[in-house]
Amino acid sequence: MRRFLLSLVFAGLAQTATAACGGSFSSFVSGLKSEAVANGASQTTVDAFFANVRQDPAVLQADRKQGVFQLPFVDFSRRLISNDRINHGRANAERYDGVFDRIERDYGVDRGVLLAFWAFETDYGAFQGDFNTANALITLAHDCRRPELFRPQVFAAVELFAQGQFDPRNTTGAWAGEIGMVQMLPRDILENGVDGDGDGKVSLKTSAPDALMSGGKMLRHLGWRAGEPWLAEVTLPDGFDWSLTGLETTKPIENWQSLGVTPRNGALQSGLEASVLLPQGRNGPAFIAYPNFRVYFEWNQSFTYVMTAAYFATRLNGAQVFDAGNPDPGLEGNDMKTLQTRLQARGHDVGGIDGILGAATRAAVRVEQARLGLAVDGWPTPVLLSQL
Repeated sequence: MRRFLLSLVFAGLAQTATAACGGSFSSFVSGLKSEAVANGASQTTVDAFFANVRQDPAVLQADRKQGVFQLPFVDFSRRLISNDRINHGRANAERYDGVFDRIERDYGVDRGVLLAFWAFETDYGAFQGDFNTANALITLAHDCRRPELFRPQVFAAVELFAQGQFDPRNTTGAWAGEIGMVQMLPRDILENGVDGDGDGKVSLKTSAPDALMSGGKMLRHLGWRAGEPWLAEVTLPDGFDWSLTGLETTKPIENWQSLGVTPRNGALQSGLEASVLLPQGRNGPAFIAYPNFRVYFEWNQSFTYVMTAAYFATRLNGAQVFDAGNPDPGLEGNDMKTLQTRLQARGHDVGGIDGILGAATRAAVRVEQARLGLAVDGWPTPVLLSQL
């Protein structure tokens, strides 16, 4: 599953990366080699790392085909969450109970959170990807769509190679350069890799303790708050002010409770700020999102993926199946792209015309719903599209 890191390491290289992308691939690789040496790598290391790299058209094809993220939350979550995944998750929780105890003690990350990522990223390690990682990173750094993300990862891979932790010929993973059971990019591995099994190596592809401990450390590095919840399903009262929903609005839990927000099971965590989210509008499921929920966007920028991963983590911890409600028909495919085009024409930043209902598009929808006198629930419908 493709993971987009929001925080860009080596931010100062962004302008250079943008200027250097595209053009002759061999010239581009020569430029990378010179820059790697300038960054401190030895010429011998650099020559060995880049000796057999090549452009991979399959990587670009995979980058352009992410249609699964166009599915609405209910459909997407039902596709990814199955009884088999739940059962395997709970079995792994028992198998690696001691590892999860260490993660919760050292990093404060709940086991359900890591189990959900482990399930979605690689089906608990079963499918880790067979793309050559060096080729994937260099191909995406050469491509001009997001070079500022992938170019620094190439140099991180060079550093891992110099440390004996990366083989440019044989290291494989996801099409976007992530490696191992929980799919970490090279810079993440450098900063957060943990030898969880005590064998003196960080082996994210073959060691579940290494992968899980590293994932826990990375989440803590990204801002995870120890011991706090991340998401809970709630019930909203009749007459609720839909304009209060969305990530743009946060209130203390006590304020939400005074407005009639109640949990479907368990209790809300007092003393925290939170947002009420409606992934498919006012007639669909409703959730309350705590500060830790926002850390998910550092792992993946897809709102639908984040909602589903966060919800699945609660299911693994015993939460009931969400109440899907009866959502209004939404927009799909070209209609969603048309909506984004019209929103962009009105001056909204929708994050690109990709047909995906992400956080930026939702925020723009809410503004236009308010302007047009529609229910401000962030869920785009054919009615909204026609009025735009």
